[in-house]
Amino acid sequence: MTGTRRRSRRLMALTAFVAASLVSSAATIGTAAAASGRGPAPDPTMNVQLLALNDLHGNLEDPQGSAANITTGIDPATGKPVTVPAGGVARLATQLREARAKNPNSLTVAAGDMIGASPLLSGLFHDEPTIEALNEIGLDVTSVGNHEFDEGRAELLRMQNGGCHPTDGCYAPGRTFSGAKFPYLAANVLDEKTGWPIMAPVSIKYVNGAWIGFIGMTLEGTPDVVTAEGVKGLKFEDEVKTANLYTKLLKAVGVKSIVVLLHEGGMPTSGIYNYDCNAGGSLGLSGPVVDIAKNLDPEIDAVVTGHTHQSYVCNIPDPKGQPRLVTSGASFGRLYTEINLTYDKRTRDIVRTQVSAVNRIVSRNTTPADDVRTLIENWQKLAAPVGNRKVGYIQGDILGRGAPTSESPMGDLISDAQLEATAAADKGAAQIAFMNPGGIRSDFQFKQANGEGDGVVTYAEAFTVQPFTNMMVTQTLTGQAVLDVLAQQVSGGNEASPRYLQISKGLTYTVDLKQTGAARIVAGSVKLNGEPIDPARTYRVSANEFLAAGGDGFPAFKTGTAKLNGVSDLDALTAYLAAHSSPDAPLAVPVADRITFLR
Repeated sequence: MTGTRRRSRRLMALTAFVAASLVSSAATIGTAAAASGRGPAPDPTMNVQLLALNDLHGNLEDPQGSAANITTGIDPATGKPVTVPAGGVARLATQLREARAKNPNSLTVAAGDMIGASPLLSGLFHDEPTIEALNEIGLDVTSVGNHEFDEGRAELLRMQNGGCHPTDGCYAPGRTFSGAKFPYLAANVLDEKTGWPIMAPVSIKYVNGAWIGFIGMTLEGTPDVVTAEGVKGLKFEDEVKTANLYTKLLKAVGVKSIVVLLHEGGMPTSGIYNYDCNAGGSLGLSGPVVDIAKNLDPEIDAVVTGHTHQSYVCNIPDPKGQPRLVTSGASFGRLYTEINLTYDKRTRDIVRTQVSAVNRIVSRNTTPADDVRTLIENWQKLAAPVGNRKVGYIQGDILGRGAPTSESPMGDLISDAQLEATAAADKGAAQIAFMNPGGIRSDFQFKQANGEGDGVVTYAEAFTVQPFTNMMVTQTLTGQAVLDVLAQQVSGGNEASPRYLQISKGLTYTVDLKQTGAARIVAGSVKLNGEPIDPARTYRVSANEFLAAGGDGFPAFKTGTAKLNGVSDLDALTAYLAAHSSPDAPLAVPVADRITFLR
């Protein structure tokens, strides 16, 4: 069969799939209309409300440390951000329900990473608690994100369809996990062998007379930020080409109001939670989502984004030069985005000139929803024996995710722990350890969170910082490969947004921020225990399995030889805390002074 015929048959089949979705929805509509006995309102337009989420990452409880806060403004006297604590899924449930009560024409949608990289309460149970909580809060549809693939395709499908974990089984006697009541969309995630999406690409929703089509996608670069095992056998397609294809198919079956749920985002100029990207007259947003939005089919009416954990409400011109809404609601359930769409029943399309959005803070003053609170408490009882175990003691806050600097105190702590775990001759004889900054998911907070005592680090807190349970890999790299690794922090795929690795004690170097690309790493400045790295020598280098396989844009790691697998990154961290801290001698906060930045 020719390539043209294959593409034609695939297009016809996809059209049939979308049409089937429409027919299924229509059957539901007819039943509801017959039951209600009401016809459409005489007003030709109606307001449809989307309540949008992104990047929850299984944060069911109140987020802690720097991840707890939302920036509401800048103090004019000090120039420092003004923040408020936010979040908690039971509070989010209350606020979403209150918003829906004000507008019955509502849908709750999400743009991926609702699970994965989760704190212990969800991660310990393979994110079943989060899926159950999302069912309770009334999520209608979500795209996949890169972290939905952390445990691979089969586990993601279990999240959708239900069933007990293949290894750990069911977590409560006589109770089987029922899966998500909402569809996961993966329009640009294809099976390599069949070329078909592994999950539904679109979802068509009907809201009191309005048809809304949703296209769900993750970033094309998902394989670069997930372990190879997690995306084995999968192909990730270009976001623009995919969305434009399904836009045409939705239009072919009569759906003209189209929203993209995209797990890719941007970086706003301001960190204020409801930042208007267009306030200054020019676009105050950068990053991959800008070019994507500019090239999406003009028939797409709005784009809900995620991935960068930022908050913004923007209008980005479509290919015809017309403004189109692009939003993002931070992360961890601290915000939701209220999007208001004016739907014209005569044209069955969104009136783009009347689209608006605002980010809403999930206030800690909100009364938690009883049903969601009870669900969380039940899972807390199961997790408590593991999570409450004390694993270390600290003198003060150790910032990781919340650090304002490229090198973080938590990064130093983790890389030192990994070096110590792999330094013995029979453990790998490591001389250097690298840690990817994206793998550091939180901070250690000195102030107690759940009655454990100030300065105490629990297993749950350590798990929240390193939730992936990546295994350590120690391998031999040439000195030139070590230099290449450092250069790749600021060049290649990382040049536009440098990704500074965290480094173990003894390794030092200088970054000249006035330079560009690989030239930023100052020649001759890279030293190990005071001695310059020799390109011709070999060194034993440790990293977690994701980084060791070249993840995050570091292909130089793939040149390693004589690989030895070790303990998990989490076990390395807890062992280090046990060896270097006690109630009488808590661990000092690392200084984070191994990398010198010239400005």
